[in-house]
Amino acid sequence: MDRPVVAGVDGSPASLAAAEEAAREAQLRDRPLHLVHGFLHPLGYGVPINPYDLGLPAPADTGQAMLEQAANDLADRWPGLRTEARQVAGGPGATLIEESRRAELVVVGSRGHGGFTGLLLGSVSGQVAAHAHCPVLVVRPADQPVPTRGPVLVGVDGSEPAELAVGYAADEAVRRGTELLLVHAAPADGAADSSGLPGTQPEALLDTAVAAARGSHPGLSVTGRTTRGTSPGQALVDASAEAALVVVGTRGRGGFTGLLLGSVSQAVVQHAHCPVLVAHPYRQGD
Repeated sequence: MDRPVVAGVDGSPASLAAAEEAAREAQLRDRPLHLVHGFLHPLGYGVPINPYDLGLPAPADTGQAMLEQAANDLADRWPGLRTEARQVAGGPGATLIEESRRAELVVVGSRGHGGFTGLLLGSVSGQVAAHAHCPVLVVRPADQPVPTRGPVLVGVDGSEPAELAVGYAADEAVRRGTELLLVHAAPADGAADSSGLPGTQPEALLDTAVAAARGSHPGLSVTGRTTRGTSPGQALVDASAEAALVVVGTRGRGGFTGLLLGSVSQAVVQHAHCPVLVAHPYRQGD
């Protein structure tokens, strides 16, 4: 299946920045780009005013014009990019989650309005981050150029979701031709190890992850870093200042507990200095 890269677009600067990054990802992955606008009825629902009218609300001409303009602009900057732009009747969260069933990647901005209100911090972002069927890329910060230089960063805690995140991060580093940086947040000396794994030393855990990444991606430059006395979220946020991308898992334990919905994920998604990739496994649906 030629899974597309999907970007939610509402005309806001943040969503257009996300579309630009989605175009870059589509070209890196040799995938088509789908620009999608989830439009609602003026009352806020994807249903018609008249309860006896079983038809769907008609797409707005202004929305279609916005999408076509965005697609044309991207085509000018990314020659050869295969682009499709369309409106979908329905709420933005549900629209992107449904699109994710057939997507290689879903890309959202850190702010939005209209059809994609609150993509990062509001209920829509929570829906997409929690229920997407493929990886989700959150493009932030919204008020600065998206960084293209620096390593791909990922947290290591010994959990299975973190291992998946490391694999995704290594793939991204290969695509971008850059270094992979693995970070483990260890407790201050004398405290229990934050991995939650009995008998596990931070250095041994990190060395194992570095060796696994090198083994699965020959030729990739992989560096491991252990931080002490710093919370996992803050460790990743601090390290993201020098990164082009930070990757987090959808679940975790110990040092990176609750990477998707807990305090660590909130810290990374809200405060990282670069885009954040939430490493959902690919699923066809429930």
